[in-house]
Amino acid sequence: MSDTEQQTLNLPSLIIVVIIVGLSIRYFFFSPSSNNTGTSNRGRGADPAHVDQIQQMFPQLNRRDIQWDLQRNGGSVQATTERVLGGRGLERPPPSFQPIEPPSSSTPPRPAPSPRKSSHPDLITRYNLAGRISAASQSEDETPEEETSKPQVLWGQSKAERQELLQRRREDMVLTARRKMEERERQREKGKGKE
Repeated sequence: MSDTEQQTLNLPSLIIVVIIVGLSIRYFFFSPSSNNTGTSNRGRGADPAHVDQIQQMFPQLNRRDIQWDLQRNGGSVQATTERVLGGRGLERPPPSFQPIEPPSSSTPPRPAPSPRKSSHPDLITRYNLAGRISAASQSEDETPEEETSKPQVLWGQSKAERQELLQRRREDMVLTARRKMEERERQREKGKGKE
């Protein structure tokens, strides 16, 4: 009795053995390997999102070269980036390489994102200098030489004094830049008026 029971395989154990053998064959013979550069990736092109990502990091690179390198290394953005940063550059694709362009959609390309608009559009409103501009325009007879002849404290004794001095310097720089810009615009207008 013990000889016949040990020699027979029951149906559930036979199914488990077949499944394990099938999965191991599939794993060893049909899985994409990183060493296999062209066979698994030959039928499809590089992911356009990966190409765009690398092109944004390195705008000097040709899109076709990026696609070739991504296709050769199995779509690894990291490997392509390392190759470029290592100074090795990207190889030129052979003339027979025809990259697959992403299908063009019927929607127009989205515009580049505009810079985020701050709540204060210019420095005058940001630093609340409108009052000083109106005061400066009323006393236009005061020249810049007179402003610089005022005694200036270079560094305050306390933190609050230093903060106030630096803020005043910043405000003066903004107002001086504005004054120079307005002066240049007036000169341009005068130059256009003479012609």
